[in-house]
Amino acid sequence: MQAAKTAEAQGVSGAQGTAVVETATGSVEGRGQKVRAMLRAQLGEEIYSSWFKSLEFEDFDGRVVKVSVPVKFVRNWIQEHYAERLLHCSRVEFATAERVEVVWRQPGVAVQRQAEARPETTIAEKAPAAASQAEAPPRVSVLRPPVLPAQRTSAGGLEGSPLDPRYTFDSFVVGASNRMAHAGATQVAETVLTDAPGYNPLYIHSAVGLGKSHLLQAIAWEVKRRAPSAQVLYLTAERFRYQFVEALRSSDPLAFKERFRNIHMLLIDDLEFLQGERTEQEFDHIINALLDGGKQVVVASARAPNQIERLNERMRSRLQRGLVTELIPLDHELRLKVLEKRLGEKRAADPSFTLSRDVVDLLAMRLTENGRELEGAITRLYATWQYMRTPITLDIAETVIRDLVQNLEPRRIKIEDILRIISRHYGVSKGDLLSQRRHRSVVWPRQIGMYLAKHLTARSLPEIGRRFGGRDHTTVLHAIRKIEGEITKNPHLGDELEELKRLLNH
Repeated sequence: MQAAKTAEAQGVSGAQGTAVVETATGSVEGRGQKVRAMLRAQLGEEIYSSWFKSLEFEDFDGRVVKVSVPVKFVRNWIQEHYAERLLHCSRVEFATAERVEVVWRQPGVAVQRQAEARPETTIAEKAPAAASQAEAPPRVSVLRPPVLPAQRTSAGGLEGSPLDPRYTFDSFVVGASNRMAHAGATQVAETVLTDAPGYNPLYIHSAVGLGKSHLLQAIAWEVKRRAPSAQVLYLTAERFRYQFVEALRSSDPLAFKERFRNIHMLLIDDLEFLQGERTEQEFDHIINALLDGGKQVVVASARAPNQIERLNERMRSRLQRGLVTELIPLDHELRLKVLEKRLGEKRAADPSFTLSRDVVDLLAMRLTENGRELEGAITRLYATWQYMRTPITLDIAETVIRDLVQNLEPRRIKIEDILRIISRHYGVSKGDLLSQRRHRSVVWPRQIGMYLAKHLTARSLPEIGRRFGGRDHTTVLHAIRKIEGEITKNPHLGDELEELKRLLNH
């Protein structure tokens, strides 16, 4: 007891002598209780419960007060918004404190520390405790839906890529930007084993995070549900390549091809990642054989068939023979629907979790890139709420999604970006844009690209000309004047240029 008092006295007089580390956990925590009481009185119950309820005082060495919280987000928030207030209140109890260090308390550390500090309980003390526990009301457990394991399709001795049980038609949110692709996917799933006409092949393309893989896996799940005996194979391009390489190593490429003979449906994801001359040739043969045999083929890619340079003309033509549909970025209405859907899924796990309309509107307004960002934001807010158990405010939501939100400053646009967007928008290959072709279907997009390069980059006319296939600066100047003249005649061209600029800034 005397030693503790001496240590405390030495800590208080640290300004005059060497600071002494305060090791008595109970002493630090006891003084921390008074600090928390001051914070509660000054900040109010709502703010205190949100940010300081889980605060624990760990240590004081005469200069630095060390406190901990169980969530990194809470630590960052306190440091950004309440550091001065926390230091001011702490100095009332820790007079020589120069700063307060807020650290993340890893799960289980506090519990372990408390167990070590707790004196050994006697048998006489344990009995009443056990009785009180028996009398205490049972904790309410939250019903959580079972997490289904990923499954793989298999056919002909080939094992497919994993199917995510979440990626079904029921969980897919339909809106204006994806309605056509969704309709095509559902029709394929419903008609693959019937004589009803369908789309074969079905080709879905879009940027990342807009639902290509979701639709492909939903088709596989639906077909397996309707016809469990159906031979359905879902493969990423990477896995297709891996299995073909393994077949080559075992000197069995013909047997590999034969395994596809009895497949009812083949789904290929991420076609743009198909690499290797022999792999591409084998893929061509297999796709042609399946289509000739009336078997269903579904393909997903980040680019349209005419924008994948590695495809030969025959394969490109066959893929374009069926339904080619694009998933475009989600509009505001669809983003709201996605958020409500994902919020509903979290509430099914814990009904007490909710988000205000203002927070949902904020997410829909700030996160415009793809659906994965929206889902990630809901997951983050749910995790934050689980720790804090306080309503998610706009300030909290802003902080949680900070790294998900795009930089609001205009991004630096490169000529390569312009070529990519122009190629995609007008359905012209990059090679054609850089070639000497003079057909209007190529010349017009090329002139649009030069015009955008002049207005959106710092490149000189000669540099733009070089980047557009080694052209003279006079050609670039002619293209710019041509587009400027057309803008005055055609009001729709201005809208088209604004849309291209929007795509480039994303």
